[in-house]
Amino acid sequence: MSSDSAIRLRPGRASDIEAVREIERVSADRFRGTPDAWIADDEPTAPQVLAERAAQGALIVACEADDAPVASIIFRPVEAGLYIEQVDVLPSHAGRRIGAALIDAVADAARARGASALTLSTFRDVPWNAPWYARLGFQVLDVLTPGLAAIRAAHEARGLDESRRVFMRRPVL
Repeated sequence: MSSDSAIRLRPGRASDIEAVREIERVSADRFRGTPDAWIADDEPTAPQVLAERAAQGALIVACEADDAPVASIIFRPVEAGLYIEQVDVLPSHAGRRIGAALIDAVADAARARGASALTLSTFRDVPWNAPWYARLGFQVLDVLTPGLAAIRAAHEARGLDESRRVFMRRPVL
């Protein structure tokens, strides 16, 4: 399932929540020195949200042989697709296609659930955001569905500058 034989993907468990939050914290440090540096100090995903996603089968972790998570992805159903909420890889494990493997695992979950697409929102100009997702087959959406518009409204209520962000979609084939 992974492009790196030393890494395996598995469903996230409640016991992974603090490790997933730490991966998110460490990964956010990449934003220091960018216009979105505040992300480095933002709180990671709430434990109760991670517990819900784990119970729903919507948290996948990438682990080394010792079963310690080094990356994670969380997602949820939105309309006829699966919306990717967060993808994080420890910087020490970057460049090994672990994030791409996690996205492919969500695509597998989407197919199994009869979902038609993967969607996400991300920063337009951050190299490891929209340009990276475009290389994985995601395309920028010009028109948002009601479900994605509601996510944008929630982002704005949280203080995100949506003028710097894009929503993207990749069909599930």
